Order: sequence, then structure tokens, then C-alpha cells
Amino acid sequence: MRGLARKADELIDRAVNRLVWRTAEEEREVLTDVPLVTFTFDDVPETALTNGAAILERHGARGTFYVAGGIASRVERDRTLISREGCRELSMRGHEIGCHTFAHRKLRSLGADLEADLERNAAYLSAAGVEPPIRNFAFPYNAAWPLARPTLRARYLTCRGAGEAINRGKVDHLMLKAVEIRQPEAYARSATRWVDDVAATPGWLIFFTHDIADTPTQFGCTPETFEHLVAYSAKSCRIVTIGEAVALLGWEGASR
Repeated sequence: MRGLARKADELIDRAVNRLVWRTAEEEREVLTDVPLVTFTFDDVPETALTNGAAILERHGARGTFYVAGGIASRVERDRTLISREGCRELSMRGHEIGCHTFAHRKLRSLGADLEADLERNAAYLSAAGVEPPIRNFAFPYNAAWPLARPTLRARYLTCRGAGEAINRGKVDHLMLKAVEIRQPEAYARSATRWVDDVAATPGWLIFFTHDIADTPTQFGCTPETFEHLVAYSAKSCRIVTIGEAVALLGWEGASR
């Protein structure tokens, strides 16, 4: 029964995401002659800092790390999540910190508590030494919720989901699409095809992943594969954070 409930929950998420993409107003345009690639991390396991950030830095690039303060420092069976000190270190090294809620729960389960949850995450990051404001958001479990849009619109410049697509033309800035880097390892390495795509027809390709470890979870990849993807992207594209892309695309001054 638990498996059936989980499957039903996932089906609801997919249906809602499709509804949002189909009905939401298209409020931003991706106009760029230079192909843009962004590497983002959800939950932010420690290895996203120790391996992921270091690899990006070797190529003169930075990433966007979406932190959920309520699960920070948690030790799990196959990963440990970033600490306050780690958040501060990422920020000091020039990486961007984004919001992933505090409780790391789907927005539809937070309901009227969403605003308080986002405030709590902002307070956590401020106490960790991350300079406000936090301007970009990623949906936990990549699950959007239409009723949350007014709150998100008031607080953030962008929200990122999944969608397995490149952002081109007119896009919903509160539901940006992204491509997952995950297991199996051969699949993760094949993500270079997306880089070839955006290099041939410029747009904004956003990758997302979790841990960068020698023995990754199903939601991450090895340091060797991540190095391969970053190096490959750097050859033909400009690697930017979410915030840097927003500035390059001229979205910062747009009305929300």
C-alpha cells in the first residue's frame, strides 16, 4: 500500500507540473547569442562542496547550491548534508546559495505554512553567514504548486524545476526547466549531448544533481563524470550561476 501511495503522489506531481507549464504566463525571454550552462545542486550533500564546487572552480566557474536548512548536517546512510559552515564556505568562495525550503517538503504539503518556512530558511542561511537576499529557489522533489506562485513571485527572481529541456525563447521564470545528472554513470556522462544541443542553438541549459562522490547515490555522479561534464561545457559554452544568467538575460529589473 505504501508503494501505491508513493506512486499516486508522484503522478499528482507530474500532472501539476504539466499544468503549470501549460497554463502559467510566459513572462521572461531567453535572448542570448552565447550558450549558457548552469550547474545546480539540490539538498547539497557535503560532496557537492568538497568535490562539486572544487571542480567548477578549477574551470573558473561557480555553481548554484539550493539549501534546505531543516536537513542541513543530517547524516544519512549514503550521504551527509552540508553544515552551516559549509554554506558559509560556499558563499565565501563565490558560489550562489539558493532556497530549497527549510523543511524540504513538497509545497502542496506546506500550504499556508509556506511563507513561514521560507522565512525560517532565510534566517538559517543568514545565521550561517550567507549574505541576503536569497534570490533564487528550487522546488523540493521538483514538485510545483500553483497556489504557491504568488508567494514565490514576491520573494524570488526564479524558481527551478526539472522538465528535461533547455530554456529557450519565452519561458516561465517561476518554473525554469532543468536536466538531471544522475545514475547510471553512463547516463550521467551522456549529458554532454545536452551541451552539444545548447551550443548549436544558444539558450540556457540548467543541470541539477546532488552528490558528487566516488560511490554516488542514484541522484548524483562521480567526480570524474562531473569533471568531464564541466570541462566539456567550458569548451563551447559560458558557465554561469542562476543569478549570473538572470543578470546577463536582463531579467533583474523586470517586474515580478
